[in-house]
Parts: sequence; C-alpha cells; structure tokens
Amino acid sequence: MTKPIYDHYYEEPQYFGDPYPGLIKFFESYEPKGHVLDLGCGQGRDALCLGRLGYTVTGVDISTVGLEQMNHSARDEQLDVKGVAGDLYAYPVSRDHDIVLLDSILHFYKRDLEKETKLLHRVASELRYGGILATFMIQGEEREDHLKRVLNEMDSDWEILCDDYTDYSAFHAAYHMYIVKKKGE
Repeated sequence: MTKPIYDHYYEEPQYFGDPYPGLIKFFESYEPKGHVLDLGCGQGRDALCLGRLGYTVTGVDISTVGLEQMNHSARDEQLDVKGVAGDLYAYPVSRDHDIVLLDSILHFYKRDLEKETKLLHRVASELRYGGILATFMIQGEEREDHLKRVLNEMDSDWEILCDDYTDYSAFHAAYHMYIVKKKGE
C-alpha cells in the first residue's frame, strides 16, 4: 500500500501553519459550541484550535502520521478532539455533527471538479437541519461561484453566516470563508 503523500509533509511539525484568523474569529463567537466534523484534518491545525475553544471535534484524515500528531497533542492538552483514519470522501456525516468543516478540501480544479462536487453534495445532504457547513478555500471567483451554485441548486435552503475572506500567512494567500446554516424542519 502506498503511503499518503501528506505523511511526508507531516514530518515537519505544523506543516500548514496556524489556523486562519477568520476561522478563529468566527468560531470564538459562534454559539452554541457543538460537535465539529473536520474532514481532511491533517495534523489538526483547525481541530486542536476548535478543541481549545470548547468544541468537541472528530477529525478524519487518510494520513496516520498527521492523525497521530493531532491525537498526541489532544491527549497532552486534554481536549475533546479525536482523529480517526478514513476517507473524507466516504466518511458519513451523522446527526451528532453540528458543524462540518471543509478547510482547503475544495479546489474545484478541472481534474477534481466532479469528485469534489459529489463530496459537497453528499456532505450538504447528510448534514442535519440546523447544522453548519464551514468551507475555506483559496480565493478565486470561479471556484467561489461554483461552491455557491452547487449549494443553491440543492433542495435545502441555506442561511449565510459568513461570506468573507481571511489571510493565510503561511502561504501568503487570501482564503474565502463561506459558512452556511442548513435551514428547515
């Protein structure tokens, strides 16, 4: 079996740096704190931050190296954060998940457009009513429009909680924060 490419990257502690300032600001003020499903959590950059803010977090990633690092930090800090090995494209969203976080997962590049669109459809449809979908992706009008179009074409109604940008100093880029709440029932 081939090792995930991210195992190599995660030999460096905090390879992707700190969480975005916009992510921290949103989740600091959001109430009620709940259970976050962090799909593609890597080393736990976001999951550990959210655990420190009082959230319960389940992180899913294919990299056992990143998950071991995250789980070790969570144990050391006594955070309610748990990493599990799994395929983010198949991991189910349960009724227990109040928030689903997709940070740097959606790029909508031509080679990944269909796969990522299917992921977005699946996650959004499995998310319970009243649940939050928090997406963070590199700024780009075409990909941002695609994200919004996919959600708007679904049978669900969405309340926009955040449609803004945040800096990502580790990679000298701006990231689009699109956070929506599933309305209904």
